[in-house]
Amino acid sequence: MPFTQFGLHSSLLSNIRKLGYITPTPIQSEAIPVVQAGRDLIATAQTGTGKTAAFLLPILNQLLAGRTGTTSVLILTPTRELATQIDTVFRGLAAGTGFRSAIVIGGVAPLPQTRALRAGVEVIIATPGRMLDHLEHNVTKLLGLKTLILDEADQMFDMGFLPTIKSIVAKLPKERQTLLFSATMPSAIESLSKAILKNPHAIAIGPQGTPTTNVAQSVYPVGMRRKAALLQHLLESWEMPSVLVFTRTKHAARKVAKTLSMAGHGVAELHSDRSPTQRSAAMKAFRNKVVPIMVATNIAARGLDVRHITHVVNFDVPDASDEYVHRIGRAGRAGDKGESIVLMAPEETSQMSRIERQLRQRITRKTVAEFDYTAPAPTPVARTEDHRARPDAVLPRAHKKPMRGQGGRR
Repeated sequence: MPFTQFGLHSSLLSNIRKLGYITPTPIQSEAIPVVQAGRDLIATAQTGTGKTAAFLLPILNQLLAGRTGTTSVLILTPTRELATQIDTVFRGLAAGTGFRSAIVIGGVAPLPQTRALRAGVEVIIATPGRMLDHLEHNVTKLLGLKTLILDEADQMFDMGFLPTIKSIVAKLPKERQTLLFSATMPSAIESLSKAILKNPHAIAIGPQGTPTTNVAQSVYPVGMRRKAALLQHLLESWEMPSVLVFTRTKHAARKVAKTLSMAGHGVAELHSDRSPTQRSAAMKAFRNKVVPIMVATNIAARGLDVRHITHVVNFDVPDASDEYVHRIGRAGRAGDKGESIVLMAPEETSQMSRIERQLRQRITRKTVAEFDYTAPAPTPVARTEDHRARPDAVLPRAHKKPMRGQGGRR
């Protein structure tokens, strides 16, 4: 069914068409009417299913119906990259409406954020720590707030933001609409939802913690020291790829990026050793197809909404199934097809097996002969002939290193 079914403002429908949205995703179809009705909402859905537009479209429609001239919406999200991504979607959907947003995140100078908040914006998109700082310093009081949105709530819990979120909620108006979006629903998040939501409507799209079906998955057995060479081999076989490579550590990310760059590939890096300016530049270069490869740590496992990603490569086997699911969800966005690759060294076999048990599925093994450590070694041929008995035999040349003082050049 089309987006016209929701009774959205004509300017939003126009922007939807410009952004290339064709039909609502399942989470959008179910969430938009609930939010428009003013209900609190708990929504769980697999990553890459269009959750951002599922809350932004009805919120923008509400703003168009009654402008307040003050901050009406606060969106809390766990990382700077997610905040920037949400703001990008907001600006696209809100084009021509006159609505303003402010990004409130750590790692950058607070003064521009302070000025933006004091000037007044309709929507604040923030990470919890920096938002609480501004509230405690009375930069903004959010007395006119109508809607609180917790995006990727499970990741905020994993990052230890739960106490901060509770402190922020305590400073907000009691009468408000609260929306909680998450890929999974751990017990701590479920307890939080009971404390801050009122009679919420619940939506669950797909089984929790399972990969999207749009992404083909495979595992390549390869020795640890040969992973970079195998990755380069695979890159050469993919036609016009847009590849996101995940590593476990920032050191590995730097090393893999350098190796690929030296081999002639265009590469961007995204990890905690990069400054906010460098991270923004890397995201921009990858999103605009200036470079076809992004090498990143888990900092990009959520919120990297780049539609053209064709392949996700786990250079290291992820630590847990949830991590694996979020990583491969960067491909196959909004119904597109994608491919996920895991490079599995011998010492990572049990780790991969544990992920498969948690997902209750066996992931297809693929091999490249010269890299596959599981291939049986060639059987040595026994030497039964005496070379001395064959005058036509080619004898191996002796390579004896001359000793010092016996005519050898040093």
